[in-house]
Amino acid sequence: MHATCVAVGDRAALLTGASGTGKSTIALELMAYGATLVSDDQVVLVAESDVIVAFAPATIAGLIEARGLGVLKAQAKASATIVMVVDLDVLTSDRMPVRRVVTYLGCDLPLFHRPDGASLAPAILQLLRAGISDR
Repeated sequence: MHATCVAVGDRAALLTGASGTGKSTIALELMAYGATLVSDDQVVLVAESDVIVAFAPATIAGLIEARGLGVLKAQAKASATIVMVVDLDVLTSDRMPVRRVVTYLGCDLPLFHRPDGASLAPAILQLLRAGISDR
């Protein structure tokens, strides 16, 4: 799948969107905050029981593109479980958006859109660390 994936521990965020929407840039920011790369630009998804596990294709494992700098080496995890999807193609100005779900390989995953004008990486990092409130 055309996407980028980063993880905190074994919990991963799948960043989707067209070329140029900032998937790698957000991944680099998350990595600066302590997240670990799983895969950049292409992600292999496998359904295992009731979860989706992400892997990097062997040809790009441990590599991430930094626009204007080129392809960089990165410490990477071999795999991680997807716990959220962020669609960077869709902007939202909703302060408290409705809960959305996307289904990949028969598994439902929480779906978030890019907040308009907000820094996304810290929120993704916190969601990976602690989850989302039911309140």
